[in-house]
Amino acid sequence: MKADFRPWVLLLIGQFTAGCGSNVNESMPGSEPNTTSAQTGSAEQIVLAIGGESEEGYDPTLGWGRYGSPLFQSTLLKRDADLNIVNDLATDYTVSEDGLTWTVTIREDAVFSDGEPLTAVDVAYTFNQAAKSGGLTDVTVLEEAVAIDDTTVELRLEEPQSTFVNRLITLGIVPEHAHGPDYARNPIGSGPYQMVQWDEGQQLIVEANPNYYGEAPSIDRLVFLFVEEDAAFAAAKAGEAQVASIPQALAVQEIEGMTLYDVTSVDNRGLMFPYSPASAGETTPNGDPIGNDVTADLAIRQAVNYAIDRQALVDGVLEGYGSVAYGPVSGLAWEEPSAAIEDAQPEKAQEILAAGGWADSDGDGVLDKDGLKAEFTILYPANDSTRQALALATAEMLKPVGIQANVEGKSWDEIEPAMHSNVVVFGWGSHDQTEIYNLYHSQSAQGDFNNAGYYANQAIDETLDLAMGAPSEAEAIAFWKAAQWDGETGFTAKGDAAWAWLVNLDHTYFVSDCLDIGQPQVEPHGHGWPITANIAEWEWTCS
Repeated sequence: MKADFRPWVLLLIGQFTAGCGSNVNESMPGSEPNTTSAQTGSAEQIVLAIGGESEEGYDPTLGWGRYGSPLFQSTLLKRDADLNIVNDLATDYTVSEDGLTWTVTIREDAVFSDGEPLTAVDVAYTFNQAAKSGGLTDVTVLEEAVAIDDTTVELRLEEPQSTFVNRLITLGIVPEHAHGPDYARNPIGSGPYQMVQWDEGQQLIVEANPNYYGEAPSIDRLVFLFVEEDAAFAAAKAGEAQVASIPQALAVQEIEGMTLYDVTSVDNRGLMFPYSPASAGETTPNGDPIGNDVTADLAIRQAVNYAIDRQALVDGVLEGYGSVAYGPVSGLAWEEPSAAIEDAQPEKAQEILAAGGWADSDGDGVLDKDGLKAEFTILYPANDSTRQALALATAEMLKPVGIQANVEGKSWDEIEPAMHSNVVVFGWGSHDQTEIYNLYHSQSAQGDFNNAGYYANQAIDETLDLAMGAPSEAEAIAFWKAAQWDGETGFTAKGDAAWAWLVNLDHTYFVSDCLDIGQPQVEPHGHGWPITANIAEWEWTCS
């Protein structure tokens, strides 16, 4: 029989939202209603409070745009509302039979916002520069990009890579003539909008790019406010923002003149387990400790996966605005459905632990094995109330099966040196399958966020290599699925249980009733501005 954790999960989240800023409390039930309409925008200008300020600036060669529309720059390809790959700057592309050469033809009418033409030389420069910079957009497989003529570029790879198509989708093209150290704060591109003013930490003002080759955006000016989610809610409530990204806990509220958009995403949250034992004495290149003697035990990792009631987390922590997750790609075409388990089974978790040699020898309610307590710490970023609630709720779910999880909120500066030896509530989620490789391939474990738990399984490595080296995205899917679970092994709960994935968040936005934002995509992780993927199509519908 499934344990019902929902009442106390709801109590926990209620405590967290009660601690939000005063701006939010002013709009809670029982206070004087604010009747200011969110229709104060116009076709001339709208205000967006959707987070996403890039501290490093807006240079795609350093990683800007990898989790959403680069806005100022165009990409060769893009994904439509159904995540199908369609042309943007490109008019066509082909891949050689050996998978090593991608030949891309681009449109002839593309012009940068400074009036200079965009040619294949700029495309080649962008890809070469991204590879050279070693930024967050991974182009390390690129050997060389070469402009064949004004409209044709060859992207020559060192080895075949099925996920390389995602670089054509996310890497915004920059102008060779205007790219330099100051570019990130003064971007020039061929996208639908151009930067006008950036007051760092406060706001960003952009206007429609008059040189844009596509249909002219119907909203002339966008003002991005850089505020926390509670302040974004208050701005929307006061009619000062026409689009506001808000936490799921506030999505149950109502704002006059605005509609809640509940957008499906692959923005997931999960518990990353250190995979190897601490007793091995390994350290990262920076000298940080690797491993945890408790989570190195398969029985512990699998028991955690079966004990957790994920639907209770969705209902209680996310207020229903989300879905359960059993892997890193829930809901995408490369998810393996058979990897899902039936969770909320404390009895099964106890059976797994008993079979693994764990027992409560001293009667304190916490299992032990060979003198080792079934106890570990769950770390989460202290400024993230959702991750806090997920961590605390999970810890409560584990107590009845004899696992003691101690929950601690820390800054990322504190988490980073400890994340290879402690359980961490991480968030990932991408349209790019490379993320699977980075999370689970042993070679990705380099002392950073990729494969932070140092998971290693040679069979999984080989399957991931086959996926990466497949001739196309479509042909790679079978291998991505097999790495999750092939009936005998996999990195998900039925196999090595390297993580306990918890939930996929729905991204929740309040949008003015006068603003038509079209059909949003299934959104990736919330860095950047994923809701703006189709921003050139947005329309103000009120006079």
